[in-house]
Amino acid sequence: MRATLWTSAEAEAATGGKAGGAWEAQGVSIDSRTVAPGDLFVALAAARDGHDFVADALAKGAAAAMVSRVPEGLDPARLLIVEDVLGALVALGGAARARTGAKVIAVTGSVGKTTVKEMLRAALSPQGRTHAAEASYNNHWGVPLTLARMPADTEFAVIEIGMNHPGEIAPLARMARPDVAIVTTVAPAHLEAFGVIEGIAHEKASIYEGLAPGGIALAHADVETAPILFDKARAVGARLIRFGEAEGAEMRLTEVRLSDTSTVVRARMAGEERLFKLAVPGRHQAMNALIALSACEAVGADVAEAAIALANWSPPSGRGTRERIDLGRTGEIVIELIDDAFNANPASLAAGLDVLAAAEPEGGGRRVAVLGDMLELGPEAPEIHAGIADLPAMARIDVVHTAGPLMEHLHLALPASRRGRHGEDAAELARLLPRDLRMGDVVLVKGSKGSRVSGVVDALRKLGQARPGNSRGSL
Repeated sequence: MRATLWTSAEAEAATGGKAGGAWEAQGVSIDSRTVAPGDLFVALAAARDGHDFVADALAKGAAAAMVSRVPEGLDPARLLIVEDVLGALVALGGAARARTGAKVIAVTGSVGKTTVKEMLRAALSPQGRTHAAEASYNNHWGVPLTLARMPADTEFAVIEIGMNHPGEIAPLARMARPDVAIVTTVAPAHLEAFGVIEGIAHEKASIYEGLAPGGIALAHADVETAPILFDKARAVGARLIRFGEAEGAEMRLTEVRLSDTSTVVRARMAGEERLFKLAVPGRHQAMNALIALSACEAVGADVAEAAIALANWSPPSGRGTRERIDLGRTGEIVIELIDDAFNANPASLAAGLDVLAAAEPEGGGRRVAVLGDMLELGPEAPEIHAGIADLPAMARIDVVHTAGPLMEHLHLALPASRRGRHGEDAAELARLLPRDLRMGDVVLVKGSKGSRVSGVVDALRKLGQARPGNSRGSL
């Protein structure tokens, strides 16, 4: 049985609401489809009004529901009535943060924030009660929901913070009040909203505004906009720790050795030499691990024990997981799929192509890239997509299939020898692609979530029988 997370009295005090009766909740949910017995259901208004689903949630065993009005026909005894549901969720998250003695780490960045969050979950869990955001719950409702779900006895918490527009990160960071705040990197993403990469850097750096007194700012020393990060950290009075490959970085990557299935990393961290191994390939994974271990040291965790835990880490679905798929059902066409279809921007796409370039296909197979549009890149998007053809990794990739109007610019920029199919959308490519694959092909699928290139992954899995293998790559 789960422990009590909120009593009705505690939730009343936190939100300023009024409970119709006494209850205890063991969790917090915003989705009536997945609500668990004992959860407090929060009736947010998004694409649909959560009040329409309160009855369903209570019928599934929710302990109570947080509402701003009483839905018709429901007994108020299991309701917590508040003035504004989202505002009350924010208040509940704030109360959860205030009552815990946990060391809190907040993570943002153009690339790698979810991976670093998951690495931190794996690295810290053996050392103490660890709470981290589920999926990519990193926006105006995801951050307070993550905080509201945090047990009072949590020892380490990892909060992911994202953004689409200016001014989003600082309020969420102040809500989380982290002891350590991380900017994994600054890269061209959401340029449509920011115009220039310096604007993105300023927004990412605003995570440091939420640091608790005496907090630590971790910043990427290798990016061109690093001075913006450093200046913001100093301006808020944080202790600055730089990571990267640059001379002078306190947490410095000194050597990375890659194979098709692993990464061996040598680093100098706070004056001490460290050697560790990851069961996933990719230079970007070495950097992600360096960031995670740097954060572990910053919160006082045992770095050696954290590195041992990372040796067994595997990425979440859609972020570079690898599996073998028998397209013919009898073994005549077996491919290796690299499912990196969750999202994409220029930096993460380049890292994904590096992983594909390092792969060693079996039995004469090829390295095959299936790429969907990268979105929210502004007026330079066509040029950015065409420029992918010039990335060094392309020299080792045999065929590139593309989908979407932006990726058509890459399709046209590729030499004929590497140019595969182009579909108007991912659905068209999903129909056409399977007939072009060969035994032993290693296939990378990547694109922005809005490009729906994940449909290609689904089509390949439906055609064959997925065989889970080592998860060997992630962004």
